[in-house]
Amino acid sequence: MKTIVILIFVLAVLPAMKTRAQTYSSITYDAGTLIEVQSAADVCANDIFINGTYSGTGTICTGALPVSLSSFTSGVNKRNVTLMWVTEWELNNSGFEIERANVTLSGVEGWKTISFIAGHGTSNVANGYMYKDEKLKTGNYQYRLKQIDYNGNFEYFSLESDVSIDPPGNFEISQNYPNPSNPNSKINFEMPVNGKVMIKVYDITGREVITLLDEMREADYYTVEFNGSNIASGIYFYRIVVTGEGKSFTKTLKMSLVK
Repeated sequence: MKTIVILIFVLAVLPAMKTRAQTYSSITYDAGTLIEVQSAADVCANDIFINGTYSGTGTICTGALPVSLSSFTSGVNKRNVTLMWVTEWELNNSGFEIERANVTLSGVEGWKTISFIAGHGTSNVANGYMYKDEKLKTGNYQYRLKQIDYNGNFEYFSLESDVSIDPPGNFEISQNYPNPSNPNSKINFEMPVNGKVMIKVYDITGREVITLLDEMREADYYTVEFNGSNIASGIYFYRIVVTGEGKSFTKTLKMSLVK
């Protein structure tokens, strides 16, 4: 009886920092062969035929190497994009760099890495991943995953279509967060039209204490920051006034400042 002890990865890759090239491969173990795959070792090929006995804590996998991505999809909620992808199995997978680019009339511009999600190393079961890209400006975007293994080799997986962030449909301003402020907080607001926007903070007597914004803005989603380091703790009110394209919007909300 033959005994085969497998200690290394069986891979078909180009040198580090190049996109992987995958060729078809098959492995056949004859009847009577004892196959021992030790821990951290892997046997992978498109087809593996085991006619003998398999033992050990390593992994045997079949299919195109090194990661089988069964789906890569996106969802949009106002200015937030959720990316979801599923791997059928993984081999030596360090993880995924998430890259985003702007889509303009001139084409795709400015690919940049926005996050990294760790992989599952070597796994022969399905694994799901998710990432939220939040507070984007109105526009069109492309996303892709850069899957990287522990040797530095990589390959790309791209979404099939662009992701669109549409302009807001209504005026809106959010409650500041965190509330109470200590001493800083953020305020989100939405403008469905181009116009002048003014956001001011008043004390409980109605006296103006801070102007957060007073300028022209295009229809879009925005975030402004309240800094209360130079005013006393207490209850305050902030008011937004927007006018533009024959429309207007005014709203007042209460905030607390605790230092």
